[in-house]
Amino acid sequence: MSMTMDPSGSTALFADLDVEVELDAPLAGHTWYAVGGRADALVRPRSPEALSTLLRRCHRNAVRVRVLGSGANLLVADEGVEGVVILLDAPCWKELRLNAEGPVTMARVGAGRDLAKTIHDTARASLAGLEPLIGIPAQVGGAIRMNAGGKFGAIGDVVRSVGLVSWDGTERTYAHDEIRFGYRHSELPPGIVTWAVLALTPADPVELRERSKAISAYKSSVQPLAANSAGCMYKNPVDPATGQRVSAGLLIDRAGLKGTRVGGAVVSTQHGNFLCTEPGARAQDLIDLSALVAEETFRRTGIRLEREVVFWRRGEG
Repeated sequence: MSMTMDPSGSTALFADLDVEVELDAPLAGHTWYAVGGRADALVRPRSPEALSTLLRRCHRNAVRVRVLGSGANLLVADEGVEGVVILLDAPCWKELRLNAEGPVTMARVGAGRDLAKTIHDTARASLAGLEPLIGIPAQVGGAIRMNAGGKFGAIGDVVRSVGLVSWDGTERTYAHDEIRFGYRHSELPPGIVTWAVLALTPADPVELRERSKAISAYKSSVQPLAANSAGCMYKNPVDPATGQRVSAGLLIDRAGLKGTRVGGAVVSTQHGNFLCTEPGARAQDLIDLSALVAEETFRRTGIRLEREVVFWRRGEG
């Protein structure tokens, strides 16, 4: 689907809306891989009303819309993407509000708020529940959409309700039981998460600080956190022989693929599930390397890998 822009960048889609628009916008700097192409239009809505109206207009005009979070679980193809890419980075999307009366147990968080900052601020308020997510790069909305987590827990464990705007601009609230969180998955319908209410637990600040330090130290010891990567490339698959989930990184290691390289993309020698970029890498290098790793892992172990990282390609759904 295409969209015609006039030279000034004003279109019928967003000329009168409270938004910031960048045409032919480079996206590499918005992703953790730091590679990839451009968006026809990068749009930053400054209010919920502007977002809903923009989505209604895009839906009516058959303009493709994508939402860009922290770019931590995303690879944009070298040719870029068509249509509108939405970025929720205005102040209204980054609020953190704790309940004002009685013991603090609930936090309402904007979907555009950085997850690491949210973990830090709730821990400073002596509230436990988010510390299992330490080290996971994400905004709150993206973390909820994919039920981000790891061996210590997932964000769905503490979500109580979620605000969502569908692609046609309709706003609705979903309770925890309607969302049905699973492994790296939620059953939220298509659309953009705008806020969430999280149920947290008052905790002893010293114990919470020590637990947070232990989780952080563990992740630093097993993951190449300083490298240009998007975290784990693949979900941990179910071993058909046992019916149990097995570490994708361990399977890649057993297949002898650590250090495997395609162009400027390489499988980390520290953790096989981290595919990293080096200077001069292209998005296509990562696309080709991810396919090679999945194929070779299946050939050598008999277990299929499913990508956790989302690939954006022009013209694809």
